[in-house]
Amino acid sequence: MAAILDVIMVILQLYWWVVLIMIIMSWLISFNVINTRNELVATIWRMVNQLTEPVLRPIRNMLPNFSGLDISPIVLFLIIFFIQQVILRYGYPNVI
Repeated sequence: MAAILDVIMVILQLYWWVVLIMIIMSWLISFNVINTRNELVATIWRMVNQLTEPVLRPIRNMLPNFSGLDISPIVLFLIIFFIQQVILRYGYPNVI
């Protein structure tokens, strides 16, 4: 059981990094630091969006409009943190 919880924790941490990469890339694309016409950038951007959009879309639909400010990644970070804390506080002590 501890191995399953470890795998879940690693997956959550990896997903946290993917969301962070998506945030940074969106800023860099918005400020024209990187260009999506570059094949490598476009490929990474598509991959990151395909991984994050299915999770972020329902969060965006539930949140009110903040005049163009997208806080759905922050909400997702809080959800990931909450799940990790539940696993650490309630999952691991029950395994031992």
